[in-house]
Amino acid sequence: MNIRNQVQLIGFVGNTPELKQLNADKVLARFSVATNDSYKDAQGNWVNNTDWHQIVAWGSSAKRVEKALLKGAEVALTGKLSTRGWQDADGKTHYATEVVLDDFTLLGVKKNK
Repeated sequence: MNIRNQVQLIGFVGNTPELKQLNADKVLARFSVATNDSYKDAQGNWVNNTDWHQIVAWGSSAKRVEKALLKGAEVALTGKLSTRGWQDADGKTHYATEVVLDDFTLLGVKKNK
């Protein structure tokens, strides 16, 4: 049985993607996506919850992201969860979980009023 690590999100781009050229043939884009959830609490009041997801795109996907996505745009994306770790100058270990982008579809652009 083949079990695939896959994430699907629909949300709003939190920051305009930043493109970084790592070497002659490796390019990376990073951006965040906000998803919203609403539910009623025990007292019957509506509670709105926003989660922020860090997205990483590589290669041609990174170049497409840079051209197509702006802050506030609504986007549907698929990818896989990836957790990386590193040590800071003090030797403390840190971890970050990110979505490594496979594909995306621009759904709309938020209009400023």
